Amino acid sequence: MFRFISTLILCLFVNVGFAQSTLLPISNTNPNHSLYRLSDKSVHTAMQPIVMQGARVDSLTIRELPVSEWHSKNWIFRKIFTEHLVEVKTDEFEVNFDFLPDMWVGKQGGRTIWNNTRELEVGGRVGSKFSFSASISENQGVYPEYYDAYVRRTKVIPGQGHAKLYGDDGFDYSNSTANLSYTPSKYINVQLGYGKNFIGNGYRSLLLSDYAFNYPYLKVTGTLGRVQYTAMWAQFQDLYDIPFDDETPYDRKYGVFHYLDWNVNDRLSLGLFENVMWAPRGAELSYAVPLLFLLPTQYNNGSPDKLLLGLNGSYKLSKNYVAYGQIAINEFTLKEVFAGDGYWANKHGAQIGLRAFDLFKVSNLNATVEYNAARPYTYSASQRIKNYGHFNEPLAHPFGANFREYLAVFSYRYNRWQAKVQTNVSTYGLDINDLNYGKNIYLDYTTRIDDYGVEIGHGLKTKLFYANTNLAYLLNPKNNLRLELGYTYRKESNDQINDKQQFVAFGLKASFRNKYQDF
Repeated sequence: MFRFISTLILCLFVNVGFAQSTLLPISNTNPNHSLYRLSDKSVHTAMQPIVMQGARVDSLTIRELPVSEWHSKNWIFRKIFTEHLVEVKTDEFEVNFDFLPDMWVGKQGGRTIWNNTRELEVGGRVGSKFSFSASISENQGVYPEYYDAYVRRTKVIPGQGHAKLYGDDGFDYSNSTANLSYTPSKYINVQLGYGKNFIGNGYRSLLLSDYAFNYPYLKVTGTLGRVQYTAMWAQFQDLYDIPFDDETPYDRKYGVFHYLDWNVNDRLSLGLFENVMWAPRGAELSYAVPLLFLLPTQYNNGSPDKLLLGLNGSYKLSKNYVAYGQIAINEFTLKEVFAGDGYWANKHGAQIGLRAFDLFKVSNLNATVEYNAARPYTYSASQRIKNYGHFNEPLAHPFGANFREYLAVFSYRYNRWQAKVQTNVSTYGLDINDLNYGKNIYLDYTTRIDDYGVEIGHGLKTKLFYANTNLAYLLNPKNNLRLELGYTYRKESNDQINDKQQFVAFGLKASFRNKYQDF
């Protein structure tokens, strides 16, 4: 590891010609399936947003879409169908502006639901080493009943920020992002941002997902051929039990992340992950050293901070099939694991999945099938503020802990038409009667109910079935502007409730960012 770091430092001062770098967004609405099929051992797909360079970016991000005469008939048509709203491009400078709406209306029974998002986004580059992006949005909406209940319970729009009351039954919120990326050589990338990150190759991540709200971070990534190493420092906030319109400063906490990714060969990729969360003290100099395995050493020496370790991997079974998986380890006692008595402190999670491309030899028919699980009390801490969460939401899986989930996502594209079908089947144990059964990671694990007999479903065992299908017409591939019609069915059942909800919605949407509703 020391040799790897020293070599990267030397690379900072080596003047090597290289093409401009671009950040590929974290996106399930328009994912770059081609990335997972590349045989290039220098391409690392687990740490996202992915930094790509040169002509390869164009081949992955610009899709082969038909462009008829009327698509470029005049300025208005070009802006709608083929270009950014404003784009300026020279050899040394490039900037793009876009207006990104997310405006839809729907029906849930006799109730009208809607969303009105107006977002401005700017992105570009200066020379071949600097790139930048920023966005700001204002949003109002009235949402489906289960979504509305989530917001009223957490005071947060899922992944989008602190909610304020709007009208009789709506919410108002704002959102902003920013990223400055510096690539001094093909070996090093430095990012200063306010946004989200993702580690993994699946739809979900048990290590770090893009579910929770934006946060400030500094990320340094070094790449030497088959090996990529990332160190990231971030600041998070604790909103637990804060009223809707409360403007007082939130409690802060900090996290450091290390991720080592190794493309063993053309097929196999392996990754090691570690994270420490600490509070309430400020910046910790001992965590500034970006060395893997240093954090567990400090933790074992009596650190009061919270440690999370993980493994990530993927294997290309063939050109059209990629298997992947993760293991997240909060803590465990080996003796208790083998005893099989459901010891509460055996806190870990696992993921296994499969991506399929051009399924049944049908071009652009893709599928993701995935299993996720986390034992009760995983990601929680002895003090709420040290848990693996941010803005009253989990930093990993949306369910928090104490869950088992099976999901399948099928997508198909024909020219500018896109269709998607998604199904989630989950089992989890709800915390009821003000008792801590291990699902809510914001409850201190010192308040747990039992020490033994703790298994997934502990508490009020609940089943969730979620299904969504949508049909979209892609207007502009530059900003993912599309017309979309969707239908959602959700059923949550246990010994106390049998809640069935369904709704249909139609709207004009844009942006590549994920907005999750499957919880």
